[in-house]
Order: sequence, then C-alpha cells, then structure tokens
Amino acid sequence: MIDLDDVHLTLASPAGPVTILRGIDLEVEAGTSLSVVGPSGSGKSSLLAIIGGIERATSGRVVVCGQDLGLLDEDALALFRRRHIGIIFQAFHLVQGMTAIENVALPMELARRPGAMARAGELLEEVGLSHRTEHYPAQLSGGEQQRVALARALANEPDLLLADEPTGNLDAATGREIVDLVFDLQARHGTTLVLVTHDARLAARCRRRVVMEAGRLTEVTAAGVATVASDRATAQA
Repeated sequence: MIDLDDVHLTLASPAGPVTILRGIDLEVEAGTSLSVVGPSGSGKSSLLAIIGGIERATSGRVVVCGQDLGLLDEDALALFRRRHIGIIFQAFHLVQGMTAIENVALPMELARRPGAMARAGELLEEVGLSHRTEHYPAQLSGGEQQRVALARALANEPDLLLADEPTGNLDAATGREIVDLVFDLQARHGTTLVLVTHDARLAARCRRRVVMEAGRLTEVTAAGVATVASDRATAQA
C-alpha cells in the first residue's frame, strides 16, 4: 500500500533551505492502521503530505497504491488522489457555501460518479448526520463539521485515509466520538489509515505506531521498544 524508500524533503525559507524529512523508510500494508506521533515541527504533517502526493519529495522513492508518485505530473497526482486517497484535516476545510450533503457529494461529482447526492446522503447517515444534510458548515458544531469531513473523505471509496490531527479542534468528549467513528468506518470499509496525532491514547488504538523526531522515524514494537523504522520493519504492534 505504502512504500517509502530513503525519502528526503528540504524546503526553501527566507533563512535558507530547511530539511524536514531525513531518509524516511516505511512500509505500510493494505488494510492496517498506522499512527504517527511526535513533537510539533518534527515533520509529521509533511510526511502525510508526501504520502498523499500533496508535497513532492526532494529525493527518494514514494510508492502509494502501487503508483510511483515521482513519475506523475500535477494533473496526474490530482487524479490519483481523487481515485485513491481521502484526507481529514484538523480544520475541516468544508466549502462554506455548500450544504453538508453538497460538501460530501462534491468529490463524487468531480469524479463524475453517478448518483453522487444519493450516495452522499448514505454517507451522512453512516456518520449520524442524516438530519443535518441541508445545513451549512456555519450551522454545524465542530464535531458535526468533522463528521461531514469524514463522510466526504470516504466519498470516493479511497484505498487510503489520511487523518491529520482530526480531533485537534474538538473538545475531549467530541474528539472521542469522532475517533470511534473513524476506526469503525475504517474497519467497515477496509481502508488503510495513517493518522497523525499528538494524543498517545489515540495513537495506541492503531495497529502500528511510529514516532517522528527531527525528520526521522522510529517504530514502537509490541514490547514498547523503539526500533529504527529505516530498517523497514513490518511487525504489527
């Protein structure tokens, strides 16, 4: 599903080049769940962006869903994301001028899938919002907006779901509800999940855990021992 081989990322800044990722090696099997934890600025979100084809690696090989992302131009990357990847952001990123059902239907309409609105209604029912389909984001609570974002992320039946701090803007109780929903839907749809979080308890719910620090990864084994992820360990936690 995911195969990163010696991936580096260096970005330009006013102060000069900044190295974000330093030789990342990582394999993730289809259908599993992986959490990425670590301090702010360690490169977690950048890793997610690389996997999702939003950011290009400076060097190294990035293969996702059998596709070498380095071989794709921007249009092909956009099509790849549409077909294979769903993304949940901390800040929801809903279209404010669209209702909940229109937000969920949008990816399917862009992909020219028939029955987009009917399927969007089904997905909103799955996340417990069948009674809020015609409401706009500003009329929804934070938890409800994240439920809409989750339904939208699953709209095109992605092989891979990327979640970047999905509970970061929610209170603890609502966050737990969203987390339960994410894992329930991930299991139900058989989707691979890569989750970036600061929450150790949330991270522990994933089958595998890796720690990002200063642009490098270590993996947490079942015994609680960190091993270098660049050894391409695939043991399930």
